[in-house]
Amino acid sequence: MDSTIDHVTLNVSDLEASQSWYREHLDYTERDRQSFDGHTSVFMAPSSADDAEAHLELRETPDGDVEVGDAWGHIAVRVEDLYEAYEGLMDAGVPDYRDPDSCGGNYAFVKDPDGHEVEIVPRDFGSPWSIDHVMMRVEDADRAIGFWTRKFEYEHVGRWEADTFANFFMRPPEAPRESLAVELTYNYDGRTYTIGNAWDHVGIGVDDLDDAWSRMTIREAPIISEPVEESPAYGFISDPEGHKVELFET
Repeated sequence: MDSTIDHVTLNVSDLEASQSWYREHLDYTERDRQSFDGHTSVFMAPSSADDAEAHLELRETPDGDVEVGDAWGHIAVRVEDLYEAYEGLMDAGVPDYRDPDSCGGNYAFVKDPDGHEVEIVPRDFGSPWSIDHVMMRVEDADRAIGFWTRKFEYEHVGRWEADTFANFFMRPPEAPRESLAVELTYNYDGRTYTIGNAWDHVGIGVDDLDDAWSRMTIREAPIISEPVEESPAYGFISDPEGHKVELFET
């Protein structure tokens, strides 16, 4: 089963304003537009992104209310020169948030109009501003790693540990390095999290949804909603922390 993540979905209060922000500051262009259950979604990616690179889905909330919970971490986008990219965003009027020096010169952060954190990471591969990884906080690292390993056959491709927390990176075997990775962040202090409604899901495209769904059932994935026979057909499962994962037929 091809289990490479196709897109990351963020809920936004003003679709036009958010689309404009990503277009102006990260060189994103609209690749598709869809409507589901009365919601409008715009799928965006950098103008130079190729098929292996994930899309960002911006989904407008019906009441304009967006609450960023602490279980939701960030998306990370790639740049060639970290300092040059951050200064360019500052010159364009993006508010200063966490500059490269405050992050040890290894990365930086800004926020989009709804408060979604966007990490900026230097990479020598992938299109500029393409999504490198998506970070979710988890309350049980072993359980979270096991979910991605057993349900989707992901491999543990990276790890970074500090005194108070650890990051674990998961990716499908033999996936192109410019494809999107999942970063699971585990804090050692036993804290709990709320998801909020700003973070929605990651979407995984599959060739055969019936076959993929059968595997999810056999592997005891928590079901949110059974497949809907639309175009494309899709269904939702949950990880043990309540983060949603969409499977849709390509």
